[in-house]
Amino acid sequence: MEMLRRSSVFAAEVFDRSPTDKEMVSQAKALCRDYIHSRLNRAGIGWSKPEHGLAASGGTLGEVSSVLLWLGDELEYLRPNIYRNVARQLNITVASESVVSDAFLAVAADIFSTGVTWGKVVSLYAVAGALAVDCVRHGHPAMVHTIVDCMGEFVRKSLTSWLKRRGGWVDVTKCVVNTDPSFRSHWLVSSACAFGHYLKAIVLYLLREK
Repeated sequence: MEMLRRSSVFAAEVFDRSPTDKEMVSQAKALCRDYIHSRLNRAGIGWSKPEHGLAASGGTLGEVSSVLLWLGDELEYLRPNIYRNVARQLNITVASESVVSDAFLAVAADIFSTGVTWGKVVSLYAVAGALAVDCVRHGHPAMVHTIVDCMGEFVRKSLTSWLKRRGGWVDVTKCVVNTDPSFRSHWLVSSACAFGHYLKAIVLYLLREK
């Protein structure tokens, strides 16, 4: 856990300048760890206390993490069946690192097959969080690291150029109207609410014949 926290601190330190591709991948993984830990804590199976998360630490990366978590909450509330029991829906065993990796990357490819939006990015983080919960519940907590690494790999290959054009991860904060830390009065803007395309992508993958 200490190593994970140090890598998150490094990601936060480079956030206030234009990040390199490598740094954006590092930030993506730090955000993924925070998202997963939030979902594990919510499920009562977390490894660390919530106050250790990025969202509670403040700073730009913490604000980005808070926005991702809030948007993820909204998405999971609107489509709960999509983001629960993901491993069972995918008909995979979470005991195999290669199976988990292949399944996550396949879902990611489907989600972004028609382009990139922040809504789709949030959707992928929600999938990562749900799959991590399944892995830990089935006694395979090491798969959390596999999922985080897969997120980094996908971002490196498919999202860094898109992120650069938008100034990095901080651009996601534009998806909320109010920047109050409580986020109680926040609303998703239309660009993050285009559920049709990326939810359809997930459903098509989940319902595909095995």
